[in-house]
Amino acid sequence: MHVRGTYNHGDLALYFSGDLPSMPCPFHEISVSIILLRPKDLPYETHGLEASLRGALEQDHPNCEVLLADGRGDGAELPEGIGGVKLVAGVFASRAAMLQAALTEATGRYVLLVLCDAAPVLLRRSAVSTLVISAVRHRRAGMFYADYDLEDKRVEDGFISRHLLDWHEGRLRDNTDFGRVWFLSSDALRQAGGIDTSYQAADLYDLRLRMGEVGPLIHIANRYAGSLYTVRAVGSKQNVFDYLLSDKAGLLEMEKALTEHLKRIGACLEPEAPFQRTTYTPEEESAFAECLASVVIPVNDRPEFIGRALESVLRQTVQAVEAIVVVNGGPDDPTIPAVRDYLEGGAKYDPSAPPVRLIVVDINNLGLCLNAGIAAARGKYYVQLDSDDRLKPDAVEKLRDVFDSDPAIGMVIGSYEVWDLDAESGQLSRNQQIPVVTHDEWTDANGRNNLLRINGAGAPRSAHIRAIAEAGWFGVNDDPDCRNYGEDYDLVLRMSERFRIGRVWDPIYEVIRHAGGTDHSINQAVVDRNDNAKDFMRLAALRRRKTPNPKP
Repeated sequence: MHVRGTYNHGDLALYFSGDLPSMPCPFHEISVSIILLRPKDLPYETHGLEASLRGALEQDHPNCEVLLADGRGDGAELPEGIGGVKLVAGVFASRAAMLQAALTEATGRYVLLVLCDAAPVLLRRSAVSTLVISAVRHRRAGMFYADYDLEDKRVEDGFISRHLLDWHEGRLRDNTDFGRVWFLSSDALRQAGGIDTSYQAADLYDLRLRMGEVGPLIHIANRYAGSLYTVRAVGSKQNVFDYLLSDKAGLLEMEKALTEHLKRIGACLEPEAPFQRTTYTPEEESAFAECLASVVIPVNDRPEFIGRALESVLRQTVQAVEAIVVVNGGPDDPTIPAVRDYLEGGAKYDPSAPPVRLIVVDINNLGLCLNAGIAAARGKYYVQLDSDDRLKPDAVEKLRDVFDSDPAIGMVIGSYEVWDLDAESGQLSRNQQIPVVTHDEWTDANGRNNLLRINGAGAPRSAHIRAIAEAGWFGVNDDPDCRNYGEDYDLVLRMSERFRIGRVWDPIYEVIRHAGGTDHSINQAVVDRNDNAKDFMRLAALRRRKTPNPKP
């Protein structure tokens, strides 16, 4: 049965036909240059590149040209049996230079970048047609990207549908997944300034930041069988410590790209901008002699860990501290008896040791716990401690010394080691594969800008309790997508906009990884939910930075 019809809407004419011919006017007149990349050292078998080229050549959009940027030099040749491809060969200093060479040869009104330099990317036959229609619908867009299928032989049907996040201005992380197929208009690309060939690692990050300045990035989503392409690669487990092994030079490039972006959009914080100072009366300072720091420990159903955390507080070289445990599992939480052992009358109570205090709430809400503990605190400073981690004995001492060095410092961020807990023996051992986490991106000159690029805010965190109140306290899961995650990152953002951030470079904290930990090994759905939460916080931070005299 042959069916043909037309539906007119504005300046669009959408056609449909039962025998699926090539798409007619107005879309077929739009020219598209499809650019694929072949680095000098291809990290996969050449038949994967051939499949990528065939996917580009077999598009049902009639007005396409296909270019292959080949980094093997002037003697490079196309794979046997592949024709109709414009070869752009040379010796290129970087991926950016390879892209630029291909763009110089491209003639299309739109450019489709098929980023197959790391893994084969197989376009579905109607991918370009879909992108062209979206481009007609969104004429002011900066870029188009799409959900994709990830070939993974470990799963039952061999594929995982990768559903990407919708773009907004707060998607500033350098590891945000925009897929391996980017569609840009040549005019928008010129308006954005083209490819910056000075970058070795930050070229794509810089490009999509600048394309977002031209116009919105449009996400073509897939519900079922709607992916535009397949990446022929095997996914890996998500681990929150993967970034520690990243190349330092590449990270510095990412920082530069972000900082320049923030300058262009009017959201960059200058290193010598005025900082607030937290002041106290002589009477208040006198009271802090008895309690300088309040260590707040939120916990839910972890009786086996809380004692280790408390012991690390009680052994501080500065004894003018208190431990405030906020149990959020209600009166029946099994952590409560373990804490009461350290209270007066308990088996582990020591009247000469710093005091341990207990607060019980019945809602599992980290922001509630932190705010309740801080509101009850007697100390000058709040100190972070998770229930399954430990403070080094000199943690409070070193935090105090940094606070004393500059009255403009409102928060101090430390460095930490990663330890592993053996589930069978109960023994702890230092993880030697992960270096001391110092968060070098927290430079005094640019740390509060660079924080928008990364997910980690460092640990442990300590702050003037008064400054926390002035900055607006911790969120209580009242930000979009926040599910007991990111409230500390949000506070650090807001604190950094008001106060100088001090640093302790020595390890003063021990993050203990175990099977029940929230950061031990997490799946993609949890990663996306967490990234959504922090990206919204980045978006809010951008809006504050663009507004004079922001209020919490």
